[in-house]
Amino acid sequence: MRAIAREAGVGIATLYRHFPTRESLVDAVYQDQVVRLTTGARELLDQMPPSATMRRWMDLFGDWIATKNGMLDTLLAMIESGEITHARTRTELLTAITTILDAGHAAGDLRSDVTAEDIAASLIGIFTVAPRPGREAKAGRLLNLLMDGLRPAARLSRLETDGPPT
Repeated sequence: MRAIAREAGVGIATLYRHFPTRESLVDAVYQDQVVRLTTGARELLDQMPPSATMRRWMDLFGDWIATKNGMLDTLLAMIESGEITHARTRTELLTAITTILDAGHAAGDLRSDVTAEDIAASLIGIFTVAPRPGREAKAGRLLNLLMDGLRPAARLSRLETDGPPT
């Protein structure tokens, strides 16, 4: 806790006044990150096309996973005790992904047969084999491959039947 206070530029007493236990600090960080991911999906959609939003959101998800790694033991204990509801977080994240997918389906730049669960499972797999930090290049490459798979099949079919543009 002293290192966290020092990093934040506050005294240890100030930190303990706001977060009396390590668990309360971890919970605040965790909830803040979940909110950033869920609101980030909507904010990104206001700024860029759905496919670009999806790719950027994947990076934000990777950052969230990396943040959790530093507090994993405490998070697992809190989930086990019921202090953090894993199901609620899962629902919030799937809703954020669904928001992007729905916009992508409507715009025609993301496949309509892909579900939020498909994306979540893919992201967990990617960040399991290429955890951050230090593996950003590998994770980025895998995320780009995933994005290629999210493009509508009609675009690929047109290229196969019509050939490349002349």
